[in-house]
Amino acid sequence: MPVYQWKGEDRKGTAQKGEIEAPNEAAVRMQLRRMQIRPAKIKKKPKDLFENVSFMQPKVQTSDVVIFARQFATMINAGLPLIQSLDILQSQQENKTFQKTLKDIKESVEGGSTLADALKKYPKIFDELFVNMVAAGEVGGILDTILNRLSAYMEKAMKLKKQVKGAMTYPIIVLCIAVLVVGVILVFVIPVFEKMFADFGGALPAPTQIVVGLSNFTKGNIHYMIGSVIALIIVFKRFYATEKGRMIVDDIMLKLPVFGPLLRKVAVAKFTRTMGTMISSGVPILEALDIVAKTSGNKTVEAAIYKVRSGITEGRTMADPLGESGVFPSMVVQMVAVGESTGALDAMLSKIADYYDDEVDAAVEGLTSMIEPFMMVFLGVTIGGLVVSMYLPIFKMAGMVGG
Repeated sequence: MPVYQWKGEDRKGTAQKGEIEAPNEAAVRMQLRRMQIRPAKIKKKPKDLFENVSFMQPKVQTSDVVIFARQFATMINAGLPLIQSLDILQSQQENKTFQKTLKDIKESVEGGSTLADALKKYPKIFDELFVNMVAAGEVGGILDTILNRLSAYMEKAMKLKKQVKGAMTYPIIVLCIAVLVVGVILVFVIPVFEKMFADFGGALPAPTQIVVGLSNFTKGNIHYMIGSVIALIIVFKRFYATEKGRMIVDDIMLKLPVFGPLLRKVAVAKFTRTMGTMISSGVPILEALDIVAKTSGNKTVEAAIYKVRSGITEGRTMADPLGESGVFPSMVVQMVAVGESTGALDAMLSKIADYYDDEVDAAVEGLTSMIEPFMMVFLGVTIGGLVVSMYLPIFKMAGMVGG
């Protein structure tokens, strides 16, 4: 069925545009009339040559899903039917992959499927958390409220992820640049100096001899060194892909002296935020813990959450196994205990999440301010040391000539 692109105005005179799949232009006009839009221009969309080439299609970003959830919630709150809301959102979606997904979801709902079941077919776009909360919203008749909570949760999760990525990316980029610069100096620059020193004759100072030896070793073994790095990366990826390997690496990451405390705070913020959002939305606590464990992103944290879940099935409170896990700070355990005793666990979890969001902000700022001078000193000592060691013979010869 062909797709038509349209432009027009709604009842308030606001400009609108979108796409509609229909057998002909008359059907498009009829559909726009139902949407209370006065069309100004309708034309058949040209075919995309790469439509069936999956890797050339745009990916659906988290920000796309956040905007979708917010707009969907607004439409449902305004009283628009579910299918009509999906139709409008699909027609206005600029991401072609997401547009096709929303079209399939709309058709599934039209065929009698629940919205949650329709979303479940696309796990790469809508995760278990999203699907289960939508299911709870459909059952409770509060889908608009749930979608608003989901969009707010996802926005905060995006911010948290961006902060951690920023903290990790800076030192890695600086380190890679330093390695590249040192490699270029050792392979291309120092051999030029070595030839010049050989022409002058005489014994070289010890630091210069070390650097020249390092340069010769690097030139002679550069292929083996690059191959070893690639092999180590491949071995690490395969090891991390195993259950045991990921558990070991994730446990080490939480115990690192600098990044460990930051990752632990991120894990606590994510756990409490997700649990608080799901419990307040009516998702059963055992089901919520199962979903939170799967989406934790760290095997050590996942194992701790599953212990909490098994403890609750045995009739225990959440706070006791949470404290025994050794992953969550005592303050979190105590506040969860208070939340359970007062019957306001969801509100208490949200307060903990807000507190740890601020803690992550402070930790990232502190980490960045600490790393910057350290990296500057590292670059200065490494590259400056190489340069000075190569100029030592020149200074020595200049002293001999002056003497």
